[in-house]
Amino acid sequence: MPQSTVRILFRFLGSMNLAITLLVAIAIAAVIGTVVQQNQPYPDYVLKFGPFWFEVFKRLELFNVYSAPWFLGILGFLVLSTSVCVYRHLPLIIADLRDYREHYQRTALLRQPYHQQLELPATAVSMERLTGLLQQHHYRFRIKPQDGETLIAARKGSAGRWGYIFSHLAIIVICIGGLLDGNLPLKIAEWRGKLVVETRRIPASEIPPLSTLGSDNLSFRANVDIAEGDQANLAFIDYKDGYLLQKLPFSIQVDDFRIEHYPSGQPKSFESDLTIIDPALKQPLKQTIAVNHPLNYKGFSIYQNSFGDGGSHLSLQVWPLQRDGQPFELKATVKAHTPLEQQTLEISDFRPFNVTPDASGNKQFVNVGPSFQYKLRDATGVANEYLTYMLPNQQQGRWFFVSGMRSKVAEPFEYWFIPADQQQSLQRFMRFYQDLHNQQKLRQIALDAVDSSKSIQPADIKQRQTVVAFMLKLASQFVEGGYPKIAAEIEKTVPEDQREQVAGLYALTLQKLLKNLYLDVLHQEGIKTDAGLSEFDNQFFTDAVEAANLAHFYGSPWLLELKQFQHIEATGLQITRSPGQWLVFPGCLLLVLGVFCMFYLPQRRIWLLLEPQAGTASLLLAGQAVRNRYDFDREFALLAQQLQSFKS
Repeated sequence: MPQSTVRILFRFLGSMNLAITLLVAIAIAAVIGTVVQQNQPYPDYVLKFGPFWFEVFKRLELFNVYSAPWFLGILGFLVLSTSVCVYRHLPLIIADLRDYREHYQRTALLRQPYHQQLELPATAVSMERLTGLLQQHHYRFRIKPQDGETLIAARKGSAGRWGYIFSHLAIIVICIGGLLDGNLPLKIAEWRGKLVVETRRIPASEIPPLSTLGSDNLSFRANVDIAEGDQANLAFIDYKDGYLLQKLPFSIQVDDFRIEHYPSGQPKSFESDLTIIDPALKQPLKQTIAVNHPLNYKGFSIYQNSFGDGGSHLSLQVWPLQRDGQPFELKATVKAHTPLEQQTLEISDFRPFNVTPDASGNKQFVNVGPSFQYKLRDATGVANEYLTYMLPNQQQGRWFFVSGMRSKVAEPFEYWFIPADQQQSLQRFMRFYQDLHNQQKLRQIALDAVDSSKSIQPADIKQRQTVVAFMLKLASQFVEGGYPKIAAEIEKTVPEDQREQVAGLYALTLQKLLKNLYLDVLHQEGIKTDAGLSEFDNQFFTDAVEAANLAHFYGSPWLLELKQFQHIEATGLQITRSPGQWLVFPGCLLLVLGVFCMFYLPQRRIWLLLEPQAGTASLLLAGQAVRNRYDFDREFALLAQQLQSFKS
């Protein structure tokens, strides 16, 4: 008779092959989730995998595997399959646990994998001795007389059968816990169009309701940075290419944040003093949290996750780079926007410590001092990003101020090394570089250089003007694009067979102009140069010319120098709500118990069929074991040996 479709589907759902396939799929997903770092900003993945594979992995949702629809679907299907399996087999297992199989006949016992016929004196065999021997081996038994014979059916290790149920129930419980913590309600809301990911960097008060989750959200993992002395009742969930705002039913106040450093300046440990402010509490709850020591409150876990800047106040000195002018002071705040003439200064981060490997090659770290990271955005919205260090850094025995620039977040910083003078300041270089933009001073320097030249007669005014104009043009090209721009101009205007000679002439002329300009800077400092330059001043000139040669790539009208700061720290908290974990933990214990029962408490059965005869008793010993046959071999042989000893 053909089976119905429902019966076939029911059998398929409860099959071992399907369960194993689903478990293998989950194992593969877990490997992917371990290898590919989860829930990171999308630009990080683009930089790591490239645009093509980023799009492939994004469509497969490999960047948030454990909340991906296909993964949740596998979990749900595994719950269904395992539940069907338990439903199908539980009645059979319960029936088997109640059944001692005392109805077995001699022919059935002889078909058992273990059986042995014994002939014993009738006076040596009694029910008391036989049942006592079984009790000695921890067997439970039933006695059934049948057709002049007596059958003793015994068993032990029934918990091994329960192990099957425990292990299957454990899989169901763990998967349900995974579904609860897998953002399933969030996915459903997104599919229904009731949730939209926010991608703009806007204040929390301006985030629309469609991108906001209520405080009754069942499961989430969110982050928030709170400065010392401030409080927050919300957090942010990184989701896909943006974020969602998660409201909290209480406020978290940061009373104090402490961080310890190693002698090199590298962070050692950090902790936060928190206060939970909740109308349901008679008094605020205070607790200190540290890494791996969270605060648990009403099903929410608050972890010490990171630390950062909480809005430090910076005092900056702004040096003009594209014109001659005096520097001026500017007050700015981290994570705030500050107008700077036609641009906007956006400081994103400030670090009082920067630990890097020692340049000497020793296996140690050194602290190179404070730094701040910022963007300069013009009126059109275009911005370059900069990373500037406060203190000079030693390179090859010389000291340089360091500032990096990049036009895209995915790109690494390109660093500009500016030589520091003997007072460890920017004064000398900036005076030299700004004089390159002072046309009046450059003209005077060029005239002085022409007048000191023996090849040009003072009376030849036209020639003097031509040479001065040529020197000013070289200086202008050098400022605009460095040596590459001058080389490009030579390649464009000079025949190929004359380029090498012209390039040498240009280099000598420019070098003389720059050297005279540098000597003028030294004279302004009151340094006498009649007897020649010191080793430091000579090296500084070389480094200053190289820095000026690379200045054009910096792409900013300003160089911002950090003079002073008031550091305000912020603690980075991760707030989680994971009701599923209270199912996963007992589920894991249930799984361990099930595996232990199945492998270490195997079910074993023993039958003793006693047939009294004239002066003797025929005894048939039979046995059966589900697993661990080696141990049962020894036990069965011992039982047979002990029964044989009844003869004596």
